[in-house]
Amino acid sequence: MNTRSYPRKTNRKLKKIFSTSIFPPVHYFAHLASCQEAVIERYCNYSRQTYRNRYVILGANGVLPLTVPVVKTSGKKTCTKDVEVDYDTPWNQVHWKSIEAAYNSSPYYIYYKDDIEPIFTKKWKYLLDMNQYALEVAMECTGVSAKISFTKEWQREYQHPDFRDSIHPKKNYSVDKSFRPEPYRQVFALNQPFIPNLSILDLLFNKGPESLIVLEKSIKAD
Repeated sequence: MNTRSYPRKTNRKLKKIFSTSIFPPVHYFAHLASCQEAVIERYCNYSRQTYRNRYVILGANGVLPLTVPVVKTSGKKTCTKDVEVDYDTPWNQVHWKSIEAAYNSSPYYIYYKDDIEPIFTKKWKYLLDMNQYALEVAMECTGVSAKISFTKEWQREYQHPDFRDSIHPKKNYSVDKSFRPEPYRQVFALNQPFIPNLSILDLLFNKGPESLIVLEKSIKAD
């Protein structure tokens, strides 16, 4: 069964700026799907409690945030491109078991699990490299066709739409008037109402090749 999505012709912005992210939320991916080029920030100072090393899935008991631990530095600021993944705890096994438990009964888990699992079986040195591989896998699976490039230096402002700070776990997505998450059926739909703006994994495992349609419908005025 071919479960890949295929991009449709849309009126897309030329370029948008994003932070690096591990399995980013639908908000991030909807804007990614609506641009021709996505520029990923590499040179900002790393800050914790962001989507750089955090993603949110939906399990039987509700929303489940998952965090990738990173190597702590001794009181100095670290450039995002230099942040290393910490494997002192078996977080990668815990994450994969959590994903399995949450989505093994979803309609498309069986078709995409072999694409996703290697992200957790490989040991990555740098967070940016892991995030980029995960992003490319998710883009291929959902059919998002934006070209990916990277910043060459730190720049405070851009003339293009900039989502580096606005797409954040502690900021309400509703502030972005162009994003209105399109509801879709989730695994535990009988037990709880629709939970918007989860990780792209939730959309992918539940909607499969229709994920791109949901993403495009979620951008109302771009």
